[in-house]
Amino acid sequence: MKKIILLLFTAMLGACGPSEPTATETVESLVSNPERLKELRQQCKLERAKLGDELCNRVAQATRKRFYGDGKVPYTPSDKPPKF
Repeated sequence: MKKIILLLFTAMLGACGPSEPTATETVESLVSNPERLKELRQQCKLERAKLGDELCNRVAQATRKRFYGDGKVPYTPSDKPPKF
């Protein structure tokens, strides 16, 4: 009986570790939610150690993805050469 209680206690302590609330914040979800992205960018700027590098790296990647788009826009120069 004591072994079962000890096993259950150990399992409970293992489950009480720090939770990972950032697991739901994917790059795609941040790209589709600009308000949340803006909020997290500000938090990463002020308290990166608290949020962690993993989340802040995802925030930076989502920011780049929103800025550059999908990257499939071809370069189309004009037909006329520039006049200097």
